Amino acid sequence: MCVLCSDFITQVHWTDQKKDSSSGEVIVGEGLRERQRDRLKRVKLCNEILALYRLKIRDWNGSKFVLEDAKGNSRIVHDLGILWNDVQELIGTAINPLDEYLISTMKSKKG
Repeated sequence: MCVLCSDFITQVHWTDQKKDSSSGEVIVGEGLRERQRDRLKRVKLCNEILALYRLKIRDWNGSKFVLEDAKGNSRIVHDLGILWNDVQELIGTAINPLDEYLISTMKSKKG
């Protein structure tokens, strides 16, 4: 159990699971480096999108995320499945993933 948030960390959200994992359970030490590396890649990608909204996310102890705005407000995000709901609450408006500006900005960054 995580001492700070009183949460069991044995179950992993599907966004943090390896492609060949079917159980969704984490065995301490098994594949930890690879899992952390993959998690940090997802954080980097999320930050590229979140920068458009003046937000950033960081990994917290390999089990949660911390979402922060430019004003110093922050909140704990339990998994990437609920990240966008928390983003919308923090900025106070709905996000449209098909927004032309967002798509064109992401395309220009990619290539």
